[in-house]
Amino acid sequence: MNQTTSAQVDAAHTLHRLHNFCAGPASLPTEVLQKAQAEMLDWQGKGVSIMEMSHRSGDYIKVAEAAEQSLRRLMNIPDNYKVLFLQGGATLQFSAIPLNLLSDGDKPGNADYLTTGAWSGKAIKEAKRYAELGLGEINEVASSKDSNFATVPDRSDWQLTEGAQYFHYCANETIHGVQIFETPEVEAPIIADMSSCILSEPIDVSKFGMIYAGAQKNIGPAGLVIVIIRDDLIGKASAWCPALLDYASQADKDSMLNTPATYSWYLAGLVFEWLEAQGGLEAIAKINRQKAQLLYKTIDDSRFYHNPVEPKYRSIMNVPFTLKDSSLDAKFLAEAEQAGLLNLKGHRDVGGMRASIYNAVSLESVQALCDFMVAFANKHA
Repeated sequence: MNQTTSAQVDAAHTLHRLHNFCAGPASLPTEVLQKAQAEMLDWQGKGVSIMEMSHRSGDYIKVAEAAEQSLRRLMNIPDNYKVLFLQGGATLQFSAIPLNLLSDGDKPGNADYLTTGAWSGKAIKEAKRYAELGLGEINEVASSKDSNFATVPDRSDWQLTEGAQYFHYCANETIHGVQIFETPEVEAPIIADMSSCILSEPIDVSKFGMIYAGAQKNIGPAGLVIVIIRDDLIGKASAWCPALLDYASQADKDSMLNTPATYSWYLAGLVFEWLEAQGGLEAIAKINRQKAQLLYKTIDDSRFYHNPVEPKYRSIMNVPFTLKDSSLDAKFLAEAEQAGLLNLKGHRDVGGMRASIYNAVSLESVQALCDFMVAFANKHA
């Protein structure tokens, strides 16, 4: 049998890396996957895969700690914030947040929720279940449902609760393509779901009480959620709160109250290293803006495509669009796939198309999509 060099293997894999616009699980950097591939069977000469290693071993603890420190550098996370690497995805945090923060021990509280799309809608629905248990009251400060989530309610229309335990919002709605770029100005501690925009640009972590993000967009593979929470918000969990969802319990055990998602954590660390090598969040934000501007210009310059979102709230991560003639949707998707442009079908609740252009999606991939869109429109207009 002919010997295959590692360079040949790498070249073959690179050759077959198509343009993936999946909303999640999403593209990972090719360099990260290649490093994980090289370490798959024998991690750093230890003779075992890292996924076969005890999470309590000294070697794995170093991997976990390095990942946290890399994330802290990238986001400039202050020392008075804990960084937790948990399981269950961001959706489980819809339950964990009210269980930890809605009441102060046995004292019921109040929380405000802003609804700007499907995910913030799911969050408030879940929180209301715990209000029914007597943990406190959940108030929807405003909703953009009447606009089909094409905008964000004006700040002057928000009905905020005085003395609320927290204010919750989703910074970027993947389904409707709506992004809130400015940190909301409210008195309560701000809890932000940043699952689909974390690490896409610099933010001031100190403005938030808590940030949480599912991994499968800009962090790594599914199975992991990162929680960045200010120290003073830890230790207030309701008696209803399971130990695995208690932020204090998880912080005390360095996110290892039980066996964590070790491989996802390891891969997240590789992604963080990759981001640092790209020049950090300032550098990746510049590329992300270029990608989004290119795609939105292609849409806006054409009478064949349409994006419904108010321009100042257009997401730089998820770009939904429709065709002028919806009967061409299936043909568009089929021809796009033939051209190596994958996962462009819009969410079932919205229809049309959606291009998710997270950090690992290159400018070249977005250019390839735009070129295809122009050619398709010229062919079918």
